[in-house]
Amino acid sequence: MEINDLAPQPAAPAPTARDTAALARAVRGPVLLPGDDGYDAERTGFQLAHPHRPAVIVGAAGADDVVAAVRFAGAHDLPVAVQATGHGLAAGTDGGLLITTKRMAGVTVDPVARTARVAAGAVWGQVVEAAAPHGLAPLNGSSPGVGVVSYTLGGGVGVLARTYGYAADHVRAVDLVTADGRLRHLTAERDPELFGALLGGGHGLGVVTAMEFALMPVARLYGGQLVFGAEHVDDVLSAYLRWTGTVPDEMTSSVALIAYPDLPQLPEQLRGRYLAHLRIAYTGSAERGEQLVAPLRAVGPRVGDDLREMPYAESHTIHRDPSDPHAYDGDNALLGDLDAAALRRVARLTGPAAPTMCVVQLNHLGGALAAPAGSGTVGHRAARYALRLLSPLQGDDLGTVRALHAEALAAVEPWRLGRSVNFLFGRHGERPDAAEVARSVHDADARRRLAALMSRLDPQRLFRFHPAAAATPDGPPAVA
Repeated sequence: MEINDLAPQPAAPAPTARDTAALARAVRGPVLLPGDDGYDAERTGFQLAHPHRPAVIVGAAGADDVVAAVRFAGAHDLPVAVQATGHGLAAGTDGGLLITTKRMAGVTVDPVARTARVAAGAVWGQVVEAAAPHGLAPLNGSSPGVGVVSYTLGGGVGVLARTYGYAADHVRAVDLVTADGRLRHLTAERDPELFGALLGGGHGLGVVTAMEFALMPVARLYGGQLVFGAEHVDDVLSAYLRWTGTVPDEMTSSVALIAYPDLPQLPEQLRGRYLAHLRIAYTGSAERGEQLVAPLRAVGPRVGDDLREMPYAESHTIHRDPSDPHAYDGDNALLGDLDAAALRRVARLTGPAAPTMCVVQLNHLGGALAAPAGSGTVGHRAARYALRLLSPLQGDDLGTVRALHAEALAAVEPWRLGRSVNFLFGRHGERPDAAEVARSVHDADARRRLAALMSRLDPQRLFRFHPAAAATPDGPPAVA
């Protein structure tokens, strides 16, 4: 069955003031309507480009609030969107009901079982901090402010990715509110189909209220950055591609190309410069790490070099992701291979002469990321690299940004396997090629399985505020 085969449902009555007042009495968190004090702050996340404009917001204080909100939405045919931190916001909710989960931020670590249980609004920095005293580490991403749940549902490629694989592969249990307003506790044993679909394809299958996952026995890393100036960019890219063919699975790395604007708020050493940042995270010894990075240091003089042994709690300093909310748009390609000439073309297109600023990041995949899927639905595991493009948005320059991204990604088209759901930022469901974007996240078999599952769980299509749901007739709302 395809999503467009779902039978139309009779229209439900629009909520009245009495209805929303009853909802407010039924939940512990705030219920906000347009014009209320706090409405704008509640709907705004880290991504400022496409803010939600819901008819109703429920600031959930717990799983019971989520259940009440979903049942209310079903009774009034209000499509549902969910926001924790709003980093990966891909579609603004115009109308409908927005559930915010930032108040649900609990984190509990079991050091004996080596697991963590988190509520829906927890961020990775909390988990790293809670696990570190026990010599343990989660499979977190590069930014401590990113929400745990959405990152993990999309797969999760993080600081330890090549050593331990996708974060989704280490989930033990999920608490999920489905479209019927039922709170389910899912494990691979109790409901293997739905549990597996969530892990890599879970955006749009319900609202996760809690998640339990394994922690890794990692207390320290050898890592940091090597930073090269513009004159060495081509050599860095060639050396990096050669180097990634030689390193062990314990080495996770990426290279980022950034043409920094000449702005007074930037540090002087970055202002107006075009730099290549090599990011290193190695779980072996510092001595062996020094040996492994020697070919990269040999490229030439560095603008910066802070590779060192560090406690895992400092792993966020490797990438130094921005912490201030801003507007941006991004696209990506998962690649089976890549050659240096194509990567240099991407650099030329997106560098200082580009019509708009573009941050380019190439992640080395493989290692444990290439392991068989198990119960999860993460797509394109054969990819060796992920090429990510992200541009800040200023005013009405979305067309310029999208055109630049398309031209840069065309340079790597011969090696493209698909896209990562976690690195699609912006309203991709409104693109002319939205159907292709949706199909690129999973293969045809996974799309059919997800669509069939969704048709059973959500025939009313409450969870339809995801670009792929509206864009494609043969795939589920897979884009978060």
